[in-house]
Amino acid sequence: MKYLNITLQGIDETGEEKAFRLSDFTGKTVVLYFYPKDNTSGCTQEACDFRDNFNRLTTRAVVIGVSPDSINSHVKFKEKQNLNFILLSDPEHKLAEEFAVWGEKSMYGKKYFGIIRSTFILDERGNIIKEWRKVKVKGHVEEILQELIK
Repeated sequence: MKYLNITLQGIDETGEEKAFRLSDFTGKTVVLYFYPKDNTSGCTQEACDFRDNFNRLTTRAVVIGVSPDSINSHVKFKEKQNLNFILLSDPEHKLAEEFAVWGEKSMYGKKYFGIIRSTFILDERGNIIKEWRKVKVKGHVEEILQELIK
């Protein structure tokens, strides 16, 4: 589980910048979600769904969002949308590659590489216990909540 020791810069729930490793969350369940880009429509909807369900989620897990965006971009996204969870910056897609969510995508016939929207639930030891790949945003946070209460 090499991914546990990858260090990324991020911002915590209060907006403070610091370095994070998934191993920092040993002993807690983690909802780790990868999204393509701050302040785009689908990513904003997904982040706001996590924000709006924060209390329901955090009784069971820590929520962490990851994208290739810069810390500066994350700070603006967090402030604009009043986000209340951790955002990690993965510009070199180290963590994304470990979770196999960095890949070829296509938009308007143009191929490019980017984040394939995906979510993982990690148990207290950092093991992946549930994954969703090629996530559809609508209703996804509710799916996660249903999985967490099993």
